[in-house]
Amino acid sequence: MTPEQKARVSIDALLVQAGWHVCDMAHANIHAARGVALREFPLNTGYGFADYLLYIDGKAAGVIEAKKEGSTLTGVEVQSARYAQGLPAALPAWVRPLPFSYESTGIETHFTQGLDPQPRARAVFAFHRPETLAAFLNYMPAAGAATPTGAIHTGTTVPPGTDFIGPTFLSRMQTLPPLIEQGLWPAQIIAIRNLEASLKANKPRALIQMATGSGKTFTAISFIYRLIKFAGAKRVLFLVDRGNLGRQAKKEFDQYNSPYNNYKFGEEYIVQHLTSNQLDSTARVTICTIQRLFSMLKGRELAEEDEEQSVDRLGNLFTKPEPIGYNPNFPIETFDIIVTDEAHRSIYNLWRQVLEYFDAYDKGVLNLSPTFQRKSVWRDRDRHLLIESLLRGFPIPAIFLYQRNEAGRLCYDVIDGKQRLETILRFMGSMRRAFTVKASLPGLEGVQQISSATLKRNKSHMTSSVPTFFRGERAVEARNSHLNLLRVV
Repeated sequence: MTPEQKARVSIDALLVQAGWHVCDMAHANIHAARGVALREFPLNTGYGFADYLLYIDGKAAGVIEAKKEGSTLTGVEVQSARYAQGLPAALPAWVRPLPFSYESTGIETHFTQGLDPQPRARAVFAFHRPETLAAFLNYMPAAGAATPTGAIHTGTTVPPGTDFIGPTFLSRMQTLPPLIEQGLWPAQIIAIRNLEASLKANKPRALIQMATGSGKTFTAISFIYRLIKFAGAKRVLFLVDRGNLGRQAKKEFDQYNSPYNNYKFGEEYIVQHLTSNQLDSTARVTICTIQRLFSMLKGRELAEEDEEQSVDRLGNLFTKPEPIGYNPNFPIETFDIIVTDEAHRSIYNLWRQVLEYFDAYDKGVLNLSPTFQRKSVWRDRDRHLLIESLLRGFPIPAIFLYQRNEAGRLCYDVIDGKQRLETILRFMGSMRRAFTVKASLPGLEGVQQISSATLKRNKSHMTSSVPTFFRGERAVEARNSHLNLLRVV
C-alpha cells in the first residue's frame, strides 16, 4: 500500500466516524445519507479529479484534497479551492464555488470555511459532521443572492421569519452591538473591547491578563454573554482546573444580571456544571474541569475526588496524559468558544491536546519543508556526526527560522538548517526513523551507544555541555540554549 493509499484509508475512517457515508463513483448515491463523500470525482475539463466531493442533503457542498502522511498542508488550500470551482454546471450545489474545503493527510487536517468574511485555512482535529455544515448552509441568503464572500447561493431560502445575520460565528462578530459600559470597571471594558476586536479580526486565540481582584470571572461572563446573545455562539466551554472553582463559577454565572434585559444569565441560558460525563445538549455554557474533559474524550469515568485537586498536583494519574483520538460522542464542533480560567501551565502546557481537540476560538508549528526548501540529501554518517558534535559541545552553524502567523498559530519556516534540524528531531524521536550514536558523556563511562532515552535516564549526569533540546524541551524553544542554535527572524 502506497503512502497516498494509507492516507486515504485514514481519511475514510475519520469521515465515517464523523457520520459521513463514503463511497466510490461506481457506487455513488448522493441520497444514501445526509452527508456523502464521493471518492475520485471527475470535475470540469482542466480541473482534474477531486479526491473527495462532499454532498449534503443531495447537493454538493465541499471538497477534500488528500495528501500522503508527512506532507506540508500549508498552501494546499489553493489546490482545494481550484477543485471547489470545477464542479460541472449540471450538478446540484449549495453554493458556487463550493464553500467547504479540507486538506488532509489522515493525521493532520486543515479546513477553510468559505462562508466567512475572509476565508482562510485553519488546523482542525478531524472532519465536521454533516449536520454542522448543513446548519451553516441553512442560514444562507435567498437563492441567487451573493454570500459575504461573493459566492452565488443556489440552494433554498432562509426559513420564513428568520433574519439573515450571517451563517458563521466570524460573520456575526462583524455586527456586534456597542458594549454597555455601565457596571463595568475600566480594565474590564478594555479587556472586552480588545477581545472582541481580536475575534472580529479572525484571531482565534487570545490571552486576557488582569490583576488579582479586578473581576476576571465577571469579565469572562460579560463577554461570554455577548458572544452567545449577539454572535450566536451555540455552546461555550468554561474550563477550570479543580471542582470548587467550577462551583464558584456556576454561582457567578447564575447571579449575573444582563445589562440588555431584566434577566439573570441562568434564567436566560442554561448553564451546566459537569459533575459526570453526561453533556447537556441544551446548555449554552458548560463548566468543566480539564481532567474531566480529558476523561470524557477518552470514554472513561472520573472519580469526583479527582476533580478537587489542581491538575498539577494529581501526581502520576495525569502527569502525562495519553494521546487523544477522535470521539464521535463529542464532535470537534461541540463548542464554539473555549475559555480557560487562569491559563497557567497546569491547564495549557500539559493539557494542550484537550483544548486543540475542539474546533473552537480559544502554539507553534515548525514547517521543515516550505516550498523554497530543497530536499534532504544527508547520509546517516552526516547525521551521526552532527549529533556527536552537539553532545560534545562543539559549535555548529545557526539554524534560521522565519516566524509568521498561520490561521492564528505561530509557524516557523526553516530558511537555513533543515537537515540539521531534521537530524535533531529524528534523534529525539520527534520524527520517524529515530537513530542512536556512539559517544561519551560526562558521568558515563567510556564510549556508549547513546539514544534520546539514554539522555532522559541520565539527567542527573548532564552538564551544560548537553544542549537544551536533549533535555526534553521542544526544538523551537532551544533558541534559548547556551548554543544559541536557533535564530528566529
